[in-house]
Amino acid sequence: MSHEPLIEVKKHAKYFLRFLNLLPPRLASNDSTRVTIAFFAVSGLDTLNQLDLLSETEKQNIIDWIYHLQYVPAAGGNSRAGIQGSSILNAKDVGDCSGLETYKFGHLAMTYTGLAVLLALGDDLSRLNRKAIIEGVAAVQQNDGSFSPTLMGNEHDMRFVYCAACICYMLNDWSGVDVDKMVKYIRRSIRYDFGISQHDEMESHGGTTFCALAALELSGRLHELSAKEIERIKRWLVFRQEEGFNGRPNKPIDTCYSFWIAAALKILNALDLTDFKLNRGYLMSCQNTTVGGFSKWPGIQTDPFHSYFGLCGLSFLNEPGLLPIMPGLNISMRSHERLKKLHEKWAQ
Repeated sequence: MSHEPLIEVKKHAKYFLRFLNLLPPRLASNDSTRVTIAFFAVSGLDTLNQLDLLSETEKQNIIDWIYHLQYVPAAGGNSRAGIQGSSILNAKDVGDCSGLETYKFGHLAMTYTGLAVLLALGDDLSRLNRKAIIEGVAAVQQNDGSFSPTLMGNEHDMRFVYCAACICYMLNDWSGVDVDKMVKYIRRSIRYDFGISQHDEMESHGGTTFCALAALELSGRLHELSAKEIERIKRWLVFRQEEGFNGRPNKPIDTCYSFWIAAALKILNALDLTDFKLNRGYLMSCQNTTVGGFSKWPGIQTDPFHSYFGLCGLSFLNEPGLLPIMPGLNISMRSHERLKKLHEKWAQ
């Protein structure tokens, strides 16, 4: 008789539902990025195949909220278009407080996660200004091929290369992006050990290795890597496993890397090179069987980020009851099939 622990589907579903209704005080610092919390919660429910716990009214309220956060300047200026992270950023010009409109703009990470939420909830994306959003993506590409998250952003790295690639793929429009420059930026970020860094001359990192590989896959440019490079990247990724995975050499293992590393290996068709049993054992040791959710490390507090990525990691291991995940986009295959049908409709 097997004594392997089981996924607490109902408890995890209730856990994610709570984050759609109330943001706890410990997550107050995430108030301006509520769309990402909604992404983890909705995508978590989707992976658990528990979206039916949301009523049609609740689903529509979330959809309407995402559209409310879509920002397209009324008088042109589409270089600032996109989805904002929270309604707290929607300040109005009052009295002497002129020029507040200047501080409104879309954010690449919020736009990507907002689109993913809409897809998971079955929306047809018909209320998006797709042209303006793509112009907004193009406006934040830097001369070196990387992307900033916003028009006024002061950082630009592989995280936002990934978000830009996801948005272009989801909206089926790469017209505003210099893909050649993006690919060159990714290639420059391959380090001596064949991990890929967040930015040129930085350390190899599991999360940004995924971001780079996914951006290449989504843009149809994975072939830019030679067979020798791919084999060496696979080696670097496989060496991240102890029980679960770490993100860098000599760092502790962490639940979320069972997504970042495993998804990167899935893109390269190499996840079978890892030990599924060891990975599952670590993930299940981080499962909270009392209130639901997964933690970063065993015995500490859970959070929606690690809870969602823990489930994704288990989905890659073919855990019964979990929906399969499309690794490059980090959405369910069900959502991806829905997206492909939208692309067919737009092409007509």
